[in-house]
Amino acid sequence: MAVRPVSEMIAEARKQIDNHSPVEAKRRADEEGARIVDIRDVRELQRGGVVAGAMHAPRGMLEFWIDPESPYFKPEFAEDKEFVLY
Repeated sequence: MAVRPVSEMIAEARKQIDNHSPVEAKRRADEEGARIVDIRDVRELQRGGVVAGAMHAPRGMLEFWIDPESPYFKPEFAEDKEFVLY
């Protein structure tokens, strides 16, 4: 199995997601009920602070926390809302 270049995987992923400015992300959270999810590592939070009102979900655990079949599933991810990952 050939290894795909990272640039190719990133280009494919970008076709499936929306990118928002911080101002637009805040507007979506304030006006539309979107949930801001801070996926930075704990050390990054300690160094750079936290986003007020954001839920923290470490990037390395995200798939496990989102998957209802996972023993690590977090019910917050079952909510019918948009999640803005930061």
